[in-house]
Amino acid sequence: MTSRTKALLGVGLYLLTIVLVVLITGWSRSDNTEFKPQNEFKLDTLFSIGPLNVNKAHLYILAAAIFMCASMIYIARRMQQRPNKVQTLVELTYGLMRDNITRGNMADGMAVKWFPFVASLFLFIWFSNIICYIPLPTNIEHKVDILGVQVPSFALFAATANLSVPLSLALVVFIAYNGAGIRQKGLVGYLKAFIPAGVPKAMRPFIFVLEFFSNFMRLISLSVRLFANILAGHLIILFMGGALAVILGIAALGVITIPFAIVLFMFEVGLVATLQAFIFATLTAIYLGGAVAESH
Repeated sequence: MTSRTKALLGVGLYLLTIVLVVLITGWSRSDNTEFKPQNEFKLDTLFSIGPLNVNKAHLYILAAAIFMCASMIYIARRMQQRPNKVQTLVELTYGLMRDNITRGNMADGMAVKWFPFVASLFLFIWFSNIICYIPLPTNIEHKVDILGVQVPSFALFAATANLSVPLSLALVVFIAYNGAGIRQKGLVGYLKAFIPAGVPKAMRPFIFVLEFFSNFMRLISLSVRLFANILAGHLIILFMGGALAVILGIAALGVITIPFAIVLFMFEVGLVATLQAFIFATLTAIYLGGAVAESH
């Protein structure tokens, strides 16, 4: 069969499946009183260690850090003169972080110093985003009975879809680049650099206030961008993957939306997870380079 015939056959089978499901289950609505999509993002306590209540966000952050360190150490100890596919991919990633992200936005001497920081941010966010698309047993609201034992059901969860995580990373970046600027120019010199050269004296106080507050707005630009994109992606996958059918009470609707969920899932994993890590790391490098630059 030709590719066109296979595609038409696949579409025909899909439409036939929809018709059969509609005939079997009907298209009438039923009330949803149990499922609440917002609960998928609740941070319920999984267990406690003394005064510390551990939730699934803590576990995802810890898992991302462990996987990041373990994978980089494992690959570094097995470098070959003739790289395999994994090593080639790692070397391309290394070149992206070193040349495009770090060196592209700051002087070479500063890039050498700050490269570990920028690369760690990129890798940590990337691993956090990738792990969040792996179904794990984290849903303690809807447990599954296995041989009499109540086990959490599998679900998708993103630590970066909780604002506290991107905001914490943004605070680290905020302290880092402001500290670098103050160390390079002194406090007074750094504050003076907020005013661009050539601004009339009468306008300088007004421009300084604008630039001063825009500096704090970077906390929002860094954290909300990452948080909103990951949260939106997970919400769309959740609704297309079946939540919309449950909320509306139309079982057949799930068959219609599931292909869109698969496509969106692949798009999020293949592009958005890496893109958001790249943007966060690039903005970090830009802010670091701009903080120590001669002119603002």
